[in-house]
Amino acid sequence: MTAVTDEYMEQMLAKTKEYHIVLLKPGPRAEDHPDIKKLIWEHGRRNFSLRADGVLSIVCPITAETGVSGIGIFNGSAEQTKNVMDGDPAVQAGVFVYEIHPCRSFPGDSLP
Repeated sequence: MTAVTDEYMEQMLAKTKEYHIVLLKPGPRAEDHPDIKKLIWEHGRRNFSLRADGVLSIVCPITAETGVSGIGIFNGSAEQTKNVMDGDPAVQAGVFVYEIHPCRSFPGDSLP
């Protein structure tokens, strides 16, 4: 494992930036909405657009039955993130509900 000094940690921590993690969960209509497939498809299309616009930095659909449907890391304030999520068609239809959690990370981090 790479050795990390206190000085390096202090330098790196000073470079962190605020992001907002969204935990997406099944909503009250997740099992019975008649247009669920279409809504989830449009939710996905919207995520692609948000990624292309730099608003949604990382999106991770959850592929197991865990009670969480997905995780997203948003590059904006809590209010901006709430506005984005409130405009999601699947959220509006009750297929999904969400929680917003502030976090900090390093700009430029990415998945391998």
